Amino acid sequence: MEGIEQWKTEAQQWLQQGIEYAHQLPPTQLYAAVAVLLFTTLLLLTIRLLKRTKSNTIVLSGLSGSGKTVLFYQLRDGSSHQGTVTSMEPNEGTFLLHSESAKKGKIKPVHVVDVPGHSRLRPKLDDFLPQAAGIVFVVDALEFLPNLSAVTEYLYDILTKASVVKRKLPVLICCNKTDKVTAHTKEFIRKQLEKEMCVQFPYILHCPALPINNFLLASQ
Repeated sequence: MEGIEQWKTEAQQWLQQGIEYAHQLPPTQLYAAVAVLLFTTLLLLTIRLLKRTKSNTIVLSGLSGSGKTVLFYQLRDGSSHQGTVTSMEPNEGTFLLHSESAKKGKIKPVHVVDVPGHSRLRPKLDDFLPQAAGIVFVVDALEFLPNLSAVTEYLYDILTKASVVKRKLPVLICCNKTDKVTAHTKEFIRKQLEKEMCVQFPYILHCPALPINNFLLASQ
């Protein structure tokens, strides 16, 4: 609201200056001056609006127990949580990433949202997607195969959401617990996800609106 009021004040000031200047110009130059003034005003307002709406929000999603909340705390302060930390409400925070805090130079804070993965709580994801700059989908690399069907279904649900498709939000698949001996590799997880998507949703690879080929995979 403060930004809008500031724009109104500046627009009124520009308009008053334009009126005072207009009284000093002949009719031909007056029309040209008014056109330039209006164009400049609209351009400046548009640029400021785009700058202010640039998002710094990253949404953590995935099945319950996949490690989203642990990742949230690791990103925030580097703390290590043992066992499973189950969230019933979204965790939110705006902070400098712990891995970047020691670096010099101008580093911007990131707004991170950890959305609960329980099936009844997943609709909360829709509250944050319109403001998201990207999505991190966390997968448990230890318990991947038993949950393959559920993981694929949830991932497909995210990819087909209107706010994701329309804005072409990037999706990063984070393979959690890959340091364990019996964990699956990120390459294996990707191949299995692609195969399962072909089984559950055989038309997905033929839909150009779905970023199936633009996944980024990372291991933790």
